[in-house]
Amino acid sequence: MATSLIALIDDIATVLDDVSILTKIAARKTASVLGDDLALNAEQVRGVRAERELPVVWAVFKGSLRNKLILVPTALTISAFAPWAILPLLMIGGLYLCFEGVEKIAHKWLHHDAGADAHHAELTAALEDPAVDLAVLERDKIKGAVRTDFVLSAEIIVITLGTVESAAFTTQILVLSGIAVIMSIGVYGLVAGIVKLDDAGLYLSQRPGADAFVRLQRAIGRGLLRAAPLLMKTLSVAGTIAMFLVGGGILTHGIPLLHDWIHHASEAVAVLPALGGTLSALVPMTLDALVGVMAGAVVLGLVSLVKRVRMAAAGQGGSLI
Repeated sequence: MATSLIALIDDIATVLDDVSILTKIAARKTASVLGDDLALNAEQVRGVRAERELPVVWAVFKGSLRNKLILVPTALTISAFAPWAILPLLMIGGLYLCFEGVEKIAHKWLHHDAGADAHHAELTAALEDPAVDLAVLERDKIKGAVRTDFVLSAEIIVITLGTVESAAFTTQILVLSGIAVIMSIGVYGLVAGIVKLDDAGLYLSQRPGADAFVRLQRAIGRGLLRAAPLLMKTLSVAGTIAMFLVGGGILTHGIPLLHDWIHHASEAVAVLPALGGTLSALVPMTLDALVGVMAGAVVLGLVSLVKRVRMAAAGQGGSLI
């Protein structure tokens, strides 16, 4: 009896150890989506009245949990009955990450900030207009944020599924569930902090008093006010770079020829004196990112071509739509 109990405890410890290791690996691989998720969701909440920001974030968080309640069982079903589909799904997810990254860059280059300024002015006018139903505006923002979360959550779950595809089914359940909960709490906890950063800065910057501690608080408040928009831009840039790194890495690992070529390139620079170790780490990352940029550009070109064909067809009566 004692031997059986010890064996059971040992099995449980082994499973938990596997879950811990795989969860850490999956969290690192999904970090790119996390950065983009933070930036997008924080941006979605902009335009809501200050006192309604946290309730809106809470509503989107609950929607995110509902999304994952759909996605995690779906991923487990695929793993159990169609494991062959994991690699194609990973490749599609990698392509989507690369496409989204290139699309963001193209939009930044090809479109001026006038559109964003006009949108911001429209939201400000809506908030000041007593005839506008703010509850409807809020619901629309929540629905939009939850839709965005569904896409990003699907990317997270697919990448995690690829990480645990060879693990036991129990381990898959625990890792996918753990990542779903951790990412939801982490993302929306940080989003709540980001959207209230400017409010905290404004509060501190207006503290009355002349003593040194109050002056320090006002200085911190002014620093927070300056840091809030910079933080959003930094998250957006970091998220875009990480998209190419992770998306390109998924693609190169899924294509044996590319994977072997990058591996040989890393080995070739590793023997160089002094910088060999550093270059052997940087070269695979750089090549993964380049593959990601090229793949995203190809997909964006195809998507743009399809849109133009459909628009041309619509102009001729829509017979080809």
